[in-house]
Amino acid sequence: MGINNKALRARLYTIIFGTDTPAGKRFDIVLIAAILISVIALMAESVNALGTNYGAFFRLLEWVLTILFTLEYFTRIYCSPYPARYARSFYGIVDLLAIFPTYLSLIIPGANYLLAIRLLRFLRIFRVLKLVRYLREANTLLRSIALARRKISVFFFSVLVLAVILGTVMYVIEGSANGFSSIPRSIYWTIVTITTVGYGDITPQTVPGQVVASFIMLLGYSIIAVPTGILTAELMQEMQRERVQRSCAGCGIAGHERDARFCKVCGTSLSN
Repeated sequence: MGINNKALRARLYTIIFGTDTPAGKRFDIVLIAAILISVIALMAESVNALGTNYGAFFRLLEWVLTILFTLEYFTRIYCSPYPARYARSFYGIVDLLAIFPTYLSLIIPGANYLLAIRLLRFLRIFRVLKLVRYLREANTLLRSIALARRKISVFFFSVLVLAVILGTVMYVIEGSANGFSSIPRSIYWTIVTITTVGYGDITPQTVPGQVVASFIMLLGYSIIAVPTGILTAELMQEMQRERVQRSCAGCGIAGHERDARFCKVCGTSLSN
């Protein structure tokens, strides 16, 4: 009995976690199709005309797919050699979050619309179609963001301090009569203006206020470029680190990528 149980878990693991076997590929393709159907049905239900006429069908489909995804999640835990590691992994957390909103909707109406998070499960298509190179490029971008997080955090904190100061100045200049009814509301206007969004729900009416607003608008264009420059610099450095300074024995060209096995110019093997 124990042998049969072990063989069953191994078979399920090959199908559910593997992408190199025909059964594993078929399973992932069916899973991705089910995810797309689930998200499309969710969006369609939010359309008044479709929700009114086919609401019962959409809810039934949602519950059927949620139950199937729930069984899949617990099957993954059952057949995984390291269940706790899977449950704490990125895909494990996403798989759990993908089924949670439907059950939460029993307590909080409308929570089922959070099921759009199921689209994150669509990332499995990179494994199915062998687009691992794209995942590596995504990891490079994520590492660049992580390396730049301190500089960007300092930048955003500085902008927040500046917004508080300028918002307070606008509150003093304009006052409640012109829509700047409180300092927090004035800070909100300042942030909207600095980011060049400009909703127009609050506008300065006095000449001094318009002068300060003009300064904030010009400041906004300068500020927007800063985080972009920080992230671009870190990304360039990370891309440089991704390259291994190996010289090709055939043509002498250096700077091949870490996983390169042949020269990008002449095709000579880089294994030596």
